[in-house]
Amino acid sequence: MNPTETASRLDRVSEIHALVDSWAENLGEVLEFLTAERPQVSWQTLGTTPANAAELLWWKQGFSVSPEAAVWIGAPQPSWEAVANLMIKAAGLEASAEGESRKNWEEVLSQWLSTLARSIGSALGQEVLGTKESEAAPPEDQKDWAALTLTFAETPLAPLAFAFSTGLLDLLAAASTRARDTGNDASPPSEEATPVSRTMELLLDVELPVSISFGRTELPLKDVLKLTTGSIVELNRGVDDPVEILVNHCLVARGQVVVVDGNYGVRIQQIIDRQERLRTLR
Repeated sequence: MNPTETASRLDRVSEIHALVDSWAENLGEVLEFLTAERPQVSWQTLGTTPANAAELLWWKQGFSVSPEAAVWIGAPQPSWEAVANLMIKAAGLEASAEGESRKNWEEVLSQWLSTLARSIGSALGQEVLGTKESEAAPPEDQKDWAALTLTFAETPLAPLAFAFSTGLLDLLAAASTRARDTGNDASPPSEEATPVSRTMELLLDVELPVSISFGRTELPLKDVLKLTTGSIVELNRGVDDPVEILVNHCLVARGQVVVVDGNYGVRIQQIIDRQERLRTLR
C-alpha cells in the first residue's frame, strides 16, 4: 500500500492542513488575549492514538453541517492548569477558587473553537455553526490524530491531542476536490505570492452574543417563590450608574442607556481593560 494513502488527511490534503494551521494560530491569539503572553504553537500528526489518551481532559465540539462532524481536544492536567494559572496571573489575582482553573480552561476552548466553525464554513462554502459542547473522549476507532504543543517563554507544555472526526474530514476532503475540479482552468498562483493569513478574516465574521446588564441581586429561595406580578426586585446599581456591556458573557465596556428610534441603546463610555475583563471570567 502506498504510504501516502495511509497518511493522515490532516497532512495529506493541503487544504485541511492549511485549515489546521490557521486554527492553531488562532489558539496563540486567544491565549495572548487571555494571558497577556503569546505562546509558540506547533502541531504534528500522530500515527496512533496518544499513549496518555485515557488521562487527558477531553472536550468535544459538534458542528451543524452534519451529526458526524466533530472535533475532540484532549489536554493533560499540568498543561491546562498552567494555562489557567497564567490567566489568573494576568487578571492580577493570586489564586483561584476550587474548580476555577478548569472553568478558565473551558473558556479558552470556547473562544478557540468559536473560530473553527467559521473556518469550516468557509471551506465548505456554507454557514456552519458549532453545536453542543460536552466532555467526551473520541471513539476507540478514531483515526487522524494530532498533537499540539504550546511553548511559553521557551518552556513547552505537555502536548495537547486533537482529532477531527471521519465525517468532518470526509466533508472537507470532498470540498477540496470540488474546488480543484472547478479551478482546473484557472491559472496557477505565482510561486512568489506571499500567503495571506486568514485568521483575522475568520475572527471578524464570528457572531457573539451581546447583552446589557442593568444590575444583579441575590434572593433567598423563599423570597423567589413569593414573586408575583407587580413585585419589585431591587438591583445593586443606582439609576445614574453605567450599565455593563457583556460580549459572550464577558464584560467589555460600560455605558449609558439611551433611546434610538424608539429602541433602547447604550452609549459606550468606558472600555474595560484586560485585567478587569479576565476577572469577569471567574
